[in-house]
Amino acid sequence: MTSADQRDLIEVRVDKVAQLFHTLDPFPFRERDLDQDVEDYIVGWARELPRSDAISIIVYLPEIELQVGGVQDVGEAFRRYFASRSVAIQHDLNELFRIGRKSLAIGIAILVGCFASAHLVAGYLSDASLKNIVGESSLILGWVANWRPLEIFLYDWWPVAQRQRLYRRLAEAPVELRPYSSRLAQG
Repeated sequence: MTSADQRDLIEVRVDKVAQLFHTLDPFPFRERDLDQDVEDYIVGWARELPRSDAISIIVYLPEIELQVGGVQDVGEAFRRYFASRSVAIQHDLNELFRIGRKSLAIGIAILVGCFASAHLVAGYLSDASLKNIVGESSLILGWVANWRPLEIFLYDWWPVAQRQRLYRRLAEAPVELRPYSSRLAQG
């Protein structure tokens, strides 16, 4: 098997198909939200896997559960759920950049105002040490006003983008249902 064909496995074992999904969600399996514990488990394992490898999800169920109507829609439900989470995270990323752009516009305006006011005030002051204090204070205020937008554009977007890529990988992961023996589960 080449590295391009390699798939890392995430294995989930449940006693009933219904345990995979949010219990209050009235929709059929294909359109249901995953149970929060199931999502946390799958996402937690996926974060540990190499980013270069594709992912496969195997759900182990009792043989009797594999005969329940609609159980074959579990894979489609996983794909839809993780794809919708990926889209939601993309919206979060877009919102973060929108906030960053607005914050940057405000920060730059404050920085320009601080430079102008420092230059203007320095013209009226005769004491050199006071000129330096006012000039440096204005400069610091101007750069502090740009702290948050710089933080957004340099650091904050990375984890959001990584989470979005992870959910996209999970949406592309094939889901296989396999039986497990209830006798083995008891022993």
